[in-house]
Amino acid sequence: MKARHKRLALIVGALVILGIIAALVLNALNSNVAFYISPTEVVAGKAPRDKAFRIGGLVKEGSLKREADGVTMRFAVTDTEKDIVVYYKGILPDLFKEGKGAVIQGRLNPDGSFAASEVLAKHDENYMPPEAAKAVGEAHTRAAEKKASAYGAPPASK
Repeated sequence: MKARHKRLALIVGALVILGIIAALVLNALNSNVAFYISPTEVVAGKAPRDKAFRIGGLVKEGSLKREADGVTMRFAVTDTEKDIVVYYKGILPDLFKEGKGAVIQGRLNPDGSFAASEVLAKHDENYMPPEAAKAVGEAHTRAAEKKASAYGAPPASK
């Protein structure tokens, strides 16, 4: 076999291996993807019956109850238009409260309720960790000082 044919065979082999790896990775990602669907869409029948998906909204006031088994929690998630009853067996996150936002992953039960496998509490979208807030504040201060010095103004004193 000539050197040119060996190189061509090596390149073709490498491409085949890369294709197989890409197909396996895409298959793994596709099987683990969970789509987000609002409670209104779930009630309208747009939710998949055989796949896990996520619903999100506010935890309805007065809906959080512990079931008789002592472990399962029941609550309703609403998008202010429609409500979905959710059952979750496990420990709820610290930020999980009635009237606050939550994203719940799981599957739809035949009776229309939602069997949650994971509950994520959403914090206020305006929240920023103290370190990040300090860094942003310092960046704004530097930008203001740079802008002031460009116009010949004296720097602001601290």
